[in-house]
Amino acid sequence: MSTDINIAVNPAATRFAGARHGLLAFSGLIALIVVFSVASPNFMQTANMITILQATSVNGVLAIAATLVIISGGIDLSVGTLMTFCSVIAGVLLTYLGLPMAVGIAGALLGGALCGAVSGIFIAKLKIPPFISTLGMMLIYKGLSLAICGAKPIYFNDTPGFTKISAGSLVGDLIPGLPIPNGVLILFLVAMVAAFILARTVLGRFIFALGSNEEALRLSGVNIDRWKIAVYALAGGVCGAAGILIASRINSAQPAIGQGYELDAIAAVVIGGTSLSGGRGTMLGTIIGALIISVVANGLRILSVPQEWQIVVTGLIIILAVYTDILRRRGA
Repeated sequence: MSTDINIAVNPAATRFAGARHGLLAFSGLIALIVVFSVASPNFMQTANMITILQATSVNGVLAIAATLVIISGGIDLSVGTLMTFCSVIAGVLLTYLGLPMAVGIAGALLGGALCGAVSGIFIAKLKIPPFISTLGMMLIYKGLSLAICGAKPIYFNDTPGFTKISAGSLVGDLIPGLPIPNGVLILFLVAMVAAFILARTVLGRFIFALGSNEEALRLSGVNIDRWKIAVYALAGGVCGAAGILIASRINSAQPAIGQGYELDAIAAVVIGGTSLSGGRGTMLGTIIGALIISVVANGLRILSVPQEWQIVVTGLIIILAVYTDILRRRGA
């Protein structure tokens, strides 16, 4: 059967709903900034704003990977440890083998894509539920990272310019007084590429269709398995970019650093308006969601709120975001 079909998805309606929720999330972000600015004069300082953006860069890239999977109707609990594993791959190529930096970056990206494809194969071919499959992969990546490193960090001291990938500032060099880190530019570049894929490519069309009505897509003669594997491979490649960012930021591949990042990434996706049931979401909303998490964490830290209560507040925000999504779907 031909795969050149009209999929039962209304892209215009999806974008409109996503834009509406994105506007709501953006309003929430502005409200949080105003509240913390009034509560503490230190919040709106330039250095603190740069700190917030820098903190958002890694989680934001991971959230982009999670968004792709969640829109398709899946879930990926392995994004955090896959990020770590990709940074370890870069460490092996650059520090242990002494290869050029471009090779290390390419190796991390390709390694992430390959690992994502393996997760996709488990889900599509072996019919293992995404939650279980990616949970298992999360543990596999963690174990492999520790085994390869010998439970010790891999430092990039012998790779000149590696730290500038995340901490350098091309904008600051061009516009003195505006030291926006390169990691933030990479975040927005990855977001724009992902948004283009979702809006303008066949893969993006199938990502929305998988989350909207997978069975209708299957009955139309589409090779569901192939597209699922492609989605997870793409998300894995994005995790590879996050691995390079975090390794550059701390100038090392830390084999035990990634676990827990998947929670913040998925939280950013939910807060940004992507539906956990699939078929709806935007990259802009995800970036706003990641910024909200960073602003909340930073603002509460400046106000000297204990870390345990910061976690409680983040949890309440996630529950509110999910409940808002439930109400929106009921209304639809």
